Amino acid sequence: MNGVNLTLRVLHHGEKHLARKLTAVAERHRAEPEIHHVVRDLAGWSREHAQRLSDTADRHGLDLRDFAGTPLLSALGEKTAATMVHGPEPALLLLRDLRELHLDAAENSVHWEMLAQVAQATKDDELLGLAASCHPATLRQMRWTNTMIKNLAPQVLTSL
Repeated sequence: MNGVNLTLRVLHHGEKHLARKLTAVAERHRAEPEIHHVVRDLAGWSREHAQRLSDTADRHGLDLRDFAGTPLLSALGEKTAATMVHGPEPALLLLRDLRELHLDAAENSVHWEMLAQVAQATKDDELLGLAASCHPATLRQMRWTNTMIKNLAPQVLTSL
C-alpha cells in the first residue's frame, strides 16, 4: 500500500468515526437544542467527507466501502445515550463530549493536511481539490467545539 492509499484509508476511518461520535453526542444531548442540531449538521459534514474519500479512493483502486453498523449496535448506542443524560452531571458529560469531539476533529485535520501535502508532492490535483474542499469544514468543526468548550468550561467547572 502506498502513502496516498494509507492516508485515504486513515482519513476515511477518522471521518466515519467522527460522524458516529457526533451523532451519538447529538442524541445524548437532545435536551439541548443548540447542541443537538449543530452537532447533527457537523456529523453530516463528516459523513459527506467519508463518502467523497470513498469515491476518490475507488478511482485510486482502493475500496473503502464497509458494512454499516448493525441495528442492534445502533439501538445499544441510543439506549446508552439515553441513560447517560439522566446521570448526575449532564453539563460535565457535555464538556467531556466536546473535548473528545475536538480532539477527533483535530486528528482529522492533521490527516487532511497530510493528504494535501502528498497531493502537492505527487501533483495530484484531484486529491488536492478534495483536501482543499473538505479540510475547511473540519477546521470549522474544531472552532465550534473550541468555542463551546470556552463558553461552558468556566460555569461547569466552577459549579463542581
